[in-house]
Amino acid sequence: MSLDGKVDSTKDKISGKAKEVEGKVTGDKARETQGKAEGILGKAKEKLDDAKDAVKDTVDDVKSKLSTDKKTN
Repeated sequence: MSLDGKVDSTKDKISGKAKEVEGKVTGDKARETQGKAEGILGKAKEKLDDAKDAVKDTVDDVKSKLSTDKKTN
């Protein structure tokens, strides 16, 4: 995961948790729901970045194997 992606997803998760707690403390269900949604967004961004990294690693592995195969032929 890139540093920017990690910072962005962490920011969303922390901000979301703060809004969720604020909503619970004040009894504001809309704010609590907004916080939960923002937290979920942060988790989704993190999972998306992880998936991007996995795909990139797989592509790099395939390229490496193809390059090795060309050299042996």
